[in-house]
Amino acid sequence: MSGKLLKSGMIVSFMTLISRILGLVRDVIVANVLGAGAAADVFFMANRIPNFLRRLFAEGAFSQAFVPVLAEVKEKHGDDAVRLLVARASGTLGLIVTGVTLLAMIGSPVLMMLFGAGWFTAYLNGEPEGDKYLQAAFLLKITFPYLWFITFVALSGAVLNTYNRFAVAAFTPVFLNIAMIGSAIWLAPEMQNPAEAIAWGVFLGGLIQFLFQLPFLAKAGLLVWPRWGWSDPYVTRIRTLMIPALFGVSVSQINLLLDAIIASFLVTGAVSWLYYSDRLLEFPLGLFGIAIATVILPGLSRHYAAASEAAFRYMLDWAVRFICLFGIPSMLGLMVLAEPIITSVFMRGEFSADDVVKTSHSLIAYCSGLVTLMLIKVLAPAFYARQDIKTPVRIAIIAMVANMVFNLLLAPFLSYVGLALATAMSGTLNAVLLYRGLKQRGIYQFSGKTWGFIAKAAVSGLLMAALLFWLTPPLQSWIALGLAQQVLHLLSYFALAVLLYFVMLAVLGVRLADFKRQTTAES
Repeated sequence: MSGKLLKSGMIVSFMTLISRILGLVRDVIVANVLGAGAAADVFFMANRIPNFLRRLFAEGAFSQAFVPVLAEVKEKHGDDAVRLLVARASGTLGLIVTGVTLLAMIGSPVLMMLFGAGWFTAYLNGEPEGDKYLQAAFLLKITFPYLWFITFVALSGAVLNTYNRFAVAAFTPVFLNIAMIGSAIWLAPEMQNPAEAIAWGVFLGGLIQFLFQLPFLAKAGLLVWPRWGWSDPYVTRIRTLMIPALFGVSVSQINLLLDAIIASFLVTGAVSWLYYSDRLLEFPLGLFGIAIATVILPGLSRHYAAASEAAFRYMLDWAVRFICLFGIPSMLGLMVLAEPIITSVFMRGEFSADDVVKTSHSLIAYCSGLVTLMLIKVLAPAFYARQDIKTPVRIAIIAMVANMVFNLLLAPFLSYVGLALATAMSGTLNAVLLYRGLKQRGIYQFSGKTWGFIAKAAVSGLLMAALLFWLTPPLQSWIALGLAQQVLHLLSYFALAVLLYFVMLAVLGVRLADFKRQTTAES
């Protein structure tokens, strides 16, 4: 079982790596075109709102509610019942999302009044910052249909994942990055407002993603016409699971959106600095955290449906070790190399040296919670696979309230960095409470093997971070290097860091077989 998990996890991670690399290229080009000023703030706000709702309607709450029910139907009733459920779920969800999309496009000024409150206040007072409100409300009309496309992309991806066809859904985000890159390079120079060109790239990216998955569904015999199914018993169960999961799964996105709202009251650039640092954080988070969560949710759901508690615990324990294997060095490496990475990736065009420093501060703050944010992606599915929604929702609400308290306590003293630190702190609280809930219910607790591995990974990671700190030159020296030299230096640092990390793990007794060998939950 663990060999298949590792293979599936590596496939999804590889496809996600391709997407994240293109996403990084996209952010480099966007930073070059928009910088970190007013135009960037406006675009990122207009793009963040549909992306936030995507986590609610699409791969967030919906997928966590849909996959366990779909796995149960497949296990107990077969493919015909799956096709019927897919038709009714897509028809019901599709009609709701269509209505939400149309209302949002019409009411974009109202949405922006809520999410860009600082800009709206400036608009009412006749201040220059008020132009951001008007521009963002207009761009939201272009970007919001992305929600409609990505909802169906997430649904079809969940179906394919349930049938162990992980590569298609993992590769699909590549097309959004390609569309945005193409828009920034070829469309932006032709338009008066380059942010509008990139917004159209978001729209086109969603459309292409939607069309890409249809042939794969058809080949699998799972492409069906949507049907209204509000009263279908399985759709009803999905609705019952999904409504509270809107909070549970998406708490980190809600926290980021709250950060953006508060940042709209702060200095120009705050929204952009948080965005760029969050994008770098999302690289390891998506590559390892979300990828492994994607792989284990269908498996956890099957084990629960089959009453295989030992297999359920083992799969979860394996996932925690996998997360720590890559999460710990990613966290420490990003913190130490924050300024060199941001300089090499973003510092060109409108993106200045001051933007590098400001973005690095928020990246370090975000990274302090990277491992626990990854663990949320693994621990929360343990509840959803068992169709227990109330517990993670209650925990998520606690974490969300804590995030707002942390924001209010830290932002007056640390500005936008306080917002990033508050997100990391509330994420850590969320992960701790999820783990405590699993342990108290006798569902899962870290095995002795996992505790030992975490300690070994931490020691190896700290030694790796010390090496990187010793190697890294001051920022001004790094800026003086050419881009080619910066890239070569970074690649050599990465190679040395990876080598030292895994050599130290080997010295401490960790073997690759530990992630492939069949074992029991009690090992």
